[in-house]
Amino acid sequence: MPKVAVIVQAQRAVHPVEKKIVTEEGYVKMFLRGRPVAMYMPKDQVDTYSLEAKGELPAKRLKLEWVYGYRGRDCRSNLYLLPTGETVYFIASVVVLYNVEEQLQRHYTGHTDDVKCLAVHPDKITIATGQVAGTSKDGKQLAPHVRIWDSVTLNTLHVIGMGFFDRAVTCVAFSKSNGGGNLCSVDDSNDHVLSVWDWQKEEKLADVKCSNEAVFVADFHPTDTNVIVTCGKSHLYFWTLEGNSLNKKQGLFEKQEKPKFVLCVTFSENGDTITGDSSGNLLVWGKGTNRITHAVQGAHGGGIFALCMQRDGTLVSGGKDRNLVSWNGNYQQLNKVEIPEQFGPVRTVAEGKGDVVLIGTTRNFVLQGTLSGEFNTITQSHTDELWGLAAHALKHQFLTCGQDKQITLWDATSHHPLWTKIIEDPAQSSGFHPNGSVVAIGTLTGRWFVLDTETKDLVTVHTDGNEQLSVMCYSPDGNFLAIGSHDNYIYIYAVNENGRKYSRIGKCSGHSSFITHLDWSVNSQYLMSNSGDYEILYWIPSACKQVVSVETTRDLEWATHTCTLGFQVFGVWPEGSDGTDLNAICRSTDKKLLATGDDFGKVHLFSFPCSQFRASGHAYGGHSSHVTNVSFLCDDRHLISTGGKDMSIMQWRVI
Repeated sequence: MPKVAVIVQAQRAVHPVEKKIVTEEGYVKMFLRGRPVAMYMPKDQVDTYSLEAKGELPAKRLKLEWVYGYRGRDCRSNLYLLPTGETVYFIASVVVLYNVEEQLQRHYTGHTDDVKCLAVHPDKITIATGQVAGTSKDGKQLAPHVRIWDSVTLNTLHVIGMGFFDRAVTCVAFSKSNGGGNLCSVDDSNDHVLSVWDWQKEEKLADVKCSNEAVFVADFHPTDTNVIVTCGKSHLYFWTLEGNSLNKKQGLFEKQEKPKFVLCVTFSENGDTITGDSSGNLLVWGKGTNRITHAVQGAHGGGIFALCMQRDGTLVSGGKDRNLVSWNGNYQQLNKVEIPEQFGPVRTVAEGKGDVVLIGTTRNFVLQGTLSGEFNTITQSHTDELWGLAAHALKHQFLTCGQDKQITLWDATSHHPLWTKIIEDPAQSSGFHPNGSVVAIGTLTGRWFVLDTETKDLVTVHTDGNEQLSVMCYSPDGNFLAIGSHDNYIYIYAVNENGRKYSRIGKCSGHSSFITHLDWSVNSQYLMSNSGDYEILYWIPSACKQVVSVETTRDLEWATHTCTLGFQVFGVWPEGSDGTDLNAICRSTDKKLLATGDDFGKVHLFSFPCSQFRASGHAYGGHSSHVTNVSFLCDDRHLISTGGKDMSIMQWRVI
């Protein structure tokens, strides 16, 4: 067979990377960061394999079906009920429209990176959302901007501020009194520039440096189109739009002690401005003035994060103390309810149907309830970086675990958590026993836990090394557990009593870098491993012995394909890869599809096997940070993906 060489040069980020693929007799050699990686093909392909052959596009596609999660930890005023009965909020680069009664979600996916702010037009149909600056696959900067779109059709109507905003758009609001013709926004530049736009013409009317400190809110006065109120760290400003300039009046605190932060703003029916601040005070500013006319000292114990003026003139405030308080027109307290501790402080409050109140919390929960009764969870997510994902082998369930120490078992049909458990260590990886009765959780500290999937009770806890455990992988027959660690070892345990008893056999040593991925052979006798320096090794786990004979391993059938390096999967690597930009891959149970998660927020779908150079696949956006994990559910009809820093979980339907 002739020797073929393909050399690809690509510029990515800072350094040029060369990926060269060469076929030799019986193997393909790929260079990652200058290191040769040899991948042996099955014997029956040696004579027929051609590097030039084109890989087939997959016959199936993915459709985003459900997004688990909400971004409440660092965003505010991002929760509204639309007349359609849908609650609108965002996480990662997706805006979710969730009809809670009908248990249906729709998704606006026009953004390329994290959405940071949201505003609903007075017509209750048009929505504006602002995003951060992103990075495209080839390292180009994607500009922060505002997208204005129709919540019925999900069509993008206008895109504003490309090339004007810096870093991110953090606040956005429509004017209320002139038919909503104007839009104001604040960016995340050093000067936090406030700008006003005629959004239908996509023209900027005015801009001004707002503050060199953080700005939390910018909103139009409800009856005076030309007045905008901004607040943030040590400031409250009343701006007047005159021609193409914005003139500022500072809020005068006079006898009141000036708070460190003015955190939120709303308006009363008579046009007064109401603010909540970090000292827990409610302050009322007379219409058309920059002076305080009324103060409620200590309305909350700690910062007031959210204010919502309801249709009937009742004011609702929520804050760091987890209290939700309602006030009448004279600012006397009517009702007070404390949100349970597990949900965290109240970040945003919105009016629901009837007397229902919607709440977003700093722990990324969306709740609904009334001021007299209980609150139910609408959606929840992790609160720190998310890597651990495992699909149940027999049921329509999956488990996620993150560095927030939170373990959640989800039902993929009802889209609700079956249970959540907090453990003592930040979690990194997970794997179900083949019978589904227990699940193993690996942490950042070298400790690992086994939990009962029905009761969430702790079955056992062990420690191996003191570094992060990146992979927890049971053998297909359920008799072994292999654990891949950042200390370069693979720890092997014998498993008895249906996953309830563990005894250590030993450790496989031979890798010179941390373990990234593991796969078992179908007969549970062999293990394949990948490491951080792009090495592929094979093992007999029962003896903790490395297998060096190619003839033994080249024709093995693998129960799973999660190793990112190997002959069957090397086609997923894009040109110019530096080896770190692919985090996870997963083969479908029927062995026809291969999904990958990359560092650019994309989920890709390929045909399996994927052993042609530069294979063609479909790419899907939605995540905004690196996609840390992908897994097909047991029936191959759905794929789950997790976002690392965006903490979101996405469920895709295979169609």
